[in-house]
Amino acid sequence: MKTVFTTGEAAKICKVSQQTIIRCFDSGQLKGFRVPGSRFRRIPRDVLFKFMKDNGIPTDALESGKRKALIVDDDEELVELIRDVLDADSRFEIRVANNGFDAGMMVKEYHPDIIILDVMLPDINGKEVCQRVRGDSSMDDVKIICISGMVEADKIEDLKAAGANDFMQKPFEVEQLADRVCTLLNLESVHTAG
Repeated sequence: MKTVFTTGEAAKICKVSQQTIIRCFDSGQLKGFRVPGSRFRRIPRDVLFKFMKDNGIPTDALESGKRKALIVDDDEELVELIRDVLDADSRFEIRVANNGFDAGMMVKEYHPDIIILDVMLPDINGKEVCQRVRGDSSMDDVKIICISGMVEADKIEDLKAAGANDFMQKPFEVEQLADRVCTLLNLESVHTAG
């Protein structure tokens, strides 16, 4: 578990901009220290926790220290496979939605770090889900990986234009998906070839 955070990490946990954290740090509202010989600011965990409590910021992201993943797919077997791989990597907390409507509700309240999104949902297409997430500026830091069995290159471009960060063609190796999730979240990959 991390004990010291950069301003960027603190911003992500507090769901505010990095500038806000830097302003709070520089004004003394948020205590911390500078790395000797550099201008880098660091914030100890207990200080960040108190700052979040004092300012009414939910501390669940800090308490669990886990990245939140939302899997949106109506294929139960695939969902189980993805869940198993991410569960094995103890850095994730996982929720599942099997249609676009539930996904929309969950994204708002759960604020995942990453969404693994099936493009062909029973009630709404993945492109619309991407657009809705991207239309909400509080979700700017949410990463989206679209998965689908469709192949048309222009459709993939449409998804990326709508806000998807990555796309994977079904069928795929679930471990490969986990690696892409780690890459998007700047986490070290679990399956790094050794």
